[in-house]
Amino acid sequence: MNQFIITGRLCAAPEIKYSQEGKAVAKFNFAVNRKFKRDGEPEADFFQCVAFGKIAETFGKCNVGKGIKLLIDGEVRNNNYTDKDGVKHYGMQVIVNSFEFCESKGSTGQQQEGYSPYGRTDSDGFMNIPDGIDEELPFN
Repeated sequence: MNQFIITGRLCAAPEIKYSQEGKAVAKFNFAVNRKFKRDGEPEADFFQCVAFGKIAETFGKCNVGKGIKLLIDGEVRNNNYTDKDGVKHYGMQVIVNSFEFCESKGSTGQQQEGYSPYGRTDSDGFMNIPDGIDEELPFN
């Protein structure tokens, strides 16, 4: 089974092209933060991704751009080739089977400072809950 699930951010807006048959192809680079970081090592891994057909069209319709956080489900494939000078190049790419947005539109990945649905938060980080809302809380 070849299944690859990653969560990360787009490095730039996907490049969307159409084949001669009219099939959409979206190519993009995807950054995934490393959970454990050692001194002198990169903090993220970068993956080349490609999506075909309706999935690629969705990237275009949704104006998916740089910094958008996504969950990608796909397959890892070899992208090996020999150039015109006979030099063998090795690489990997992720073929996107599906994706999901991990943040709401316009989100920067961080909650706005002092924001809560009930008003601003206090300096101690707790939000101000208005009087009379006790009936709406599920644990009363």
